[in-house]
Amino acid sequence: MASRLNPYISFSGEAKQAMEFYKEVLGGSLAVNTYGAFGSEAPPGYADKIMHSLLETPSGFTLMGADNPPGIERKPGNNFAVSLSGDDLDELRGYWDKLSDGGTVSVPLEKQMWGDVFGMCTDKFGITWMVNISEQQR
Repeated sequence: MASRLNPYISFSGEAKQAMEFYKEVLGGSLAVNTYGAFGSEAPPGYADKIMHSLLETPSGFTLMGADNPPGIERKPGNNFAVSLSGDDLDELRGYWDKLSDGGTVSVPLEKQMWGDVFGMCTDKFGITWMVNISEQQR
């Protein structure tokens, strides 16, 4: 899989409805994973909330979204991030190293409960980045 760059939108409980709406508007296929899909790892009250969703359209658009996890307040301006994802470990780790240099790491780039390597940081310009490296090719 080639690396991709796309927006990632955070919601406060309405991610499923919003992503279904965007699918109606843009077409394509929507994949949705709830916090509960990962069993005991789901925060209390979050089993049916969206941990990750991916909309891919026939026009080549990609949009990702999720409900904010507990303790993360959604405010205008902090409700989106730029997502870098793919399966090229060296390429994506290189982007991570440069983006996080001089910035703030909120989630270290490491293996997560869903099996991929993931990290989140805010770069020195205040932009939030999410890097997800699929385990498929590692």
